[in-house]
Amino acid sequence: MKLPDSNAPSLFDHLALTRHRARAQDDALFLHHAAVDEVQDRLSMVNKTFTAPAVVTPFAQIWQDVLPGAQIIADDDVLDLTPGAHDLVIHAMALHWANDPVGQLIQCHRALRPDGLLLVVCLGGETLHELRAALGQAEIEVAGGLSPRIAPMAELRDLGGLLQRAGLALPVADTARLTAEYRDLTHLMRDLRAMGETNSLSGRVKHPTRRQVFARAQQIYADHFTTPQGRLAATFELICLTGWSPDESQQKPLRPGSAKARLADALGAKEGKLPD
Repeated sequence: MKLPDSNAPSLFDHLALTRHRARAQDDALFLHHAAVDEVQDRLSMVNKTFTAPAVVTPFAQIWQDVLPGAQIIADDDVLDLTPGAHDLVIHAMALHWANDPVGQLIQCHRALRPDGLLLVVCLGGETLHELRAALGQAEIEVAGGLSPRIAPMAELRDLGGLLQRAGLALPVADTARLTAEYRDLTHLMRDLRAMGETNSLSGRVKHPTRRQVFARAQQIYADHFTTPQGRLAATFELICLTGWSPDESQQKPLRPGSAKARLADALGAKEGKLPD
């Protein structure tokens, strides 16, 4: 497998991300536990028994007892997956930090046997939209410009397209939104730090931010994104992707015009012309 080009610009600073994750606290990883629930719910709807699963995750302790016998893989640029070794690969809460998300999906595809399932859970574009808006406006007002603070996250439609680019069949993408509540901006920032989800952008500002920026951001956040109880609301969007390694046994769509019966006949209805 070709290694990533070390000279290519990277959106994310992997060393910073590793440091942030090392400070994460187990009791703050509620998003990862929500991802486990999403995966289990989707697997319960699949009429198939998986015997050789693998899980790509930055937090092995969350997944080690979820799927007995699963191989736990770190979300490195080059995944430690053996081609054709698995009938199920789960990419858990890491794709939104990948410098090459398509490459991650292609590697997972290669690790699947024919008719194997890839299931991805990651953060989507609606995540922390309140914080993004408040910090952005505050920084413009106080500092006269914007700096990279919150990682850009893909939208549902874009991520669904990545499955097809990775060569997977029967792609499905859907979303689940969670809302957490916080006392103030400091409480939210502390929780993000405990999740290991703080700013790891390569282009992030390295010097301390002026206190006035955070004070103004707190005011903007409180003015626009509070709950009836006066707490700050923070959205986390979990996007779930499923795709199958192609196999001859899978259903395939019919070619346009190949139907042998009319829909009107099947419904017992009369067919008529639409008015101009």
